[in-house]
Amino acid sequence: MTAPLAVSMGDPAGIGPEIIAKAWAARGEHRLLPFFAVGDPRAITACWSGPIAMISDPGDAVAAFDQGLPVLRVEDGGEIQPGTPDVDGARCALHSLELAAGLTRSDAASGLVTGPVSKSQLYEIGFNYPGQTEFIAERCGISGENAVMMLAGPSLRVVPVTTHVALAAVSELLSIELIVAKARVTARGLQRSFGIEQPRLAFAGLNPHAGEGGAIGREEIDLIAPAIAQLREEGIDATGPFAADTMFHARARATYDAAICCYHDQALIPIKTLHFDEGVNITLGLPIVRTSPDHGTAFGIAGKDAAEPGAMIAAIRMAGEAIAHRAAQR
Repeated sequence: MTAPLAVSMGDPAGIGPEIIAKAWAARGEHRLLPFFAVGDPRAITACWSGPIAMISDPGDAVAAFDQGLPVLRVEDGGEIQPGTPDVDGARCALHSLELAAGLTRSDAASGLVTGPVSKSQLYEIGFNYPGQTEFIAERCGISGENAVMMLAGPSLRVVPVTTHVALAAVSELLSIELIVAKARVTARGLQRSFGIEQPRLAFAGLNPHAGEGGAIGREEIDLIAPAIAQLREEGIDATGPFAADTMFHARARATYDAAICCYHDQALIPIKTLHFDEGVNITLGLPIVRTSPDHGTAFGIAGKDAAEPGAMIAAIRMAGEAIAHRAAQR
């Protein structure tokens, strides 16, 4: 029997607890793999009146799954008030993440789904990672540079080569080596977690019109094109660089399995425009399956029964699909 998924609640004052509970309520409709929440159960009861099944061991989650939302308790998160984050909640979120990641790494859970956290609150308690992805990568013994953030929806998958950095720094950070490394991990991840035998990667240029042959920028000529050539020599189906403004209409999306983008917004604007309520962040290059809804804590609507659970449902479903693809290749 497949072990259940571990779902860290994220910040207890955000919408993570609510969308996890709503995902459990929709488990039958979406045929979700059994999962258990990791965190302070009071964060669930503060925003949801449905049944909870407290568990002390991940192995108990499967039997309890149809009776109530299984919850593995993490220590007191302080006074929990939806919409009002504080450092106690940040500590609880971090401990929930660490426990859920550890359980997944030890195979007590089959995969990890992470709820949204407040980076500013985490930084207040000494968290020194750019995000949850880098933290999880380190816990898995993987360099943060070798973990790739892919955002995926029903009709589009995108990978930003650079992530949470200032736009002014992107050109200096791009290199042939970085582009090639991210693309290799992407191709392998599409094979392992999506079952795509020969992934097609399309590369966006950095500059308008992909640089116009060097007239308005040389990054395409000096960096992206050589990286594509190297990848093609390695047998990876890599094409481009293309003008980014022509890559995301329906006909263009049908020609590739993932778009490799130069910077954060170049990748995230199209995925959030097309699939805002069902976009998933999946980390490639890890020994475990890790997904997350592609949105933040939404403190402004926390506790108001207004949070849309679609992205959390999609993250749980995608984790289950990735686990199945990996198992089929063993």
